[in-house]
Amino acid sequence: MLVSQSPSYPRRWPKIRRVFFLSQLAFLNMLSTLSGRKTGLLLLLATAGSLGFRAPGAGARLYVADYENVLGTSFEIKLDATAARPAAAAEAAALREVDRLNKILSGYDASSEFSRWLRAGQQPVAVSAELYEVLSLFEQWRVKSDGALDASAETVSQLWRTAAKQNRRPSAAEIAAAVVAVHQQHYVLNAQNRTAQRTSAAPLMLNSFAKSYIMNKAAEAALATPGVRGLVVNIGGDILVRGAHTEQIEVSNPKADAENDQPVAQLRVHDKTIATSGNYRRGELIDGRWYSHIVDPRTGQPASEVISATVVADQATDAGALATALNVLPPAEGQALVAAVPGAEYMLLTAAGQRLESPGWKKLELPAAPKATKTSPALPPKAKSWDPAYEVALTLELATQEGARTHRPFVAVWVVDAKKKPVRQIALWYNKQKYLDDINFWYAAYYDQFAAGNNNVSSTTSATRSPGKYTLKWDGKDDQGNPVAQGPYTLFIEVAREHGTHQLMKQALDGKKPQHFDLPANAEVASAAIDYRKKTDDK
Repeated sequence: MLVSQSPSYPRRWPKIRRVFFLSQLAFLNMLSTLSGRKTGLLLLLATAGSLGFRAPGAGARLYVADYENVLGTSFEIKLDATAARPAAAAEAAALREVDRLNKILSGYDASSEFSRWLRAGQQPVAVSAELYEVLSLFEQWRVKSDGALDASAETVSQLWRTAAKQNRRPSAAEIAAAVVAVHQQHYVLNAQNRTAQRTSAAPLMLNSFAKSYIMNKAAEAALATPGVRGLVVNIGGDILVRGAHTEQIEVSNPKADAENDQPVAQLRVHDKTIATSGNYRRGELIDGRWYSHIVDPRTGQPASEVISATVVADQATDAGALATALNVLPPAEGQALVAAVPGAEYMLLTAAGQRLESPGWKKLELPAAPKATKTSPALPPKAKSWDPAYEVALTLELATQEGARTHRPFVAVWVVDAKKKPVRQIALWYNKQKYLDDINFWYAAYYDQFAAGNNNVSSTTSATRSPGKYTLKWDGKDDQGNPVAQGPYTLFIEVAREHGTHQLMKQALDGKKPQHFDLPANAEVASAAIDYRKKTDDK
């Protein structure tokens, strides 16, 4: 295993100096450059076949920025703008609005307006228009969902988190007490005076759709910037598309939750919000069994019948609320709830293996791409094909600073064979193509192939992830989708951060038996673990 660190070379260097710099990398035999069009599975942020993607209009470009640790997850904004200056102004406006509203609505910040209101006791308190609106929305959705959505679900969540730390399920008596605490009135709103009065001591949290509310307000702030025609805001897998832009969105498979796994659906979305909620990224493991972080406040039990719910709606808060409610309600009740919201569509995946869709869901889906005819190259004499029952899994955590958002660095992950020839590009995360040569080892190995391919940018909707934490897989196939031969391979991870460091990590794999490797942390990667293992469904 090798880790190298160097400062990213200055972007002001003329191109000829960058080429000279790359030529010095020959000592690692990484100058094998592939040619021809890429036909295999493309990457997390450079996804092939973006049929639903609408390029920016005349005189406009798409500007992309990625951050970690925004509202406790990842944040991406894509701006269809006439120039870099209005795009930067719109990005700054969106982030200011996120920060402003987080200081109002956060249940994790003790100094937020919501937290201060919780501590104010049972007396009327004049609150901001935003806090009043979100509290009012929660009350409306509590009634609409027959109690499946309730700010006091935090009472049940806290009970399960506490019990999980002791590796036990809550007792029947504890659950019954939590349900009693939920089934009471928790606050009274006075529209005339815009006051909110607590009427119980039960813990409250605004998680179900406060993120959607903030996302919508941030989009409005960005779109108010002159020169911005459209945008995409993606906060932890909930995605809002507005203005003169159409986005291709992939729906994550909850049973195969790596970033580069095949999606369960591909959609074309314009002027709507898509939200996904599910049990596969957050929850509690108790005595070997996984329990969802989504709970039914009416019963005190974790949701279990639905493992993933994706909703497309005109209003961001409708999408967020419905996605959560559909995990809690029995499918028939959830379907009826969505039907009462004009323009809303859904897809449910159940624990029993069912896929349930609303009548209009198919209209959003992209047609399946025709399967390319592949001719598998002959393996070397006496060589055995990669065992299709095995895969390589990479668990990667990018370094973040607690309590502070950070730009996500450029990241490339790929595999080379024993002759140092690139075999498979697993992931490429970037936002500005002109700076791709900052990840210079990947650039030497793959840029020509990248430039020849279709690299439109798509988005992925999924259950919310923790900031900076990602999983990637290699299925033993090359860039053309053909199985490789058994034998030694090396997995490379390259990370470069603007005004930060450049990191190159690699790990040899022999493919003979299950293996596990923990790679040392560095300035850009908090942790990285590689497993050669039998394929398994997550959770």
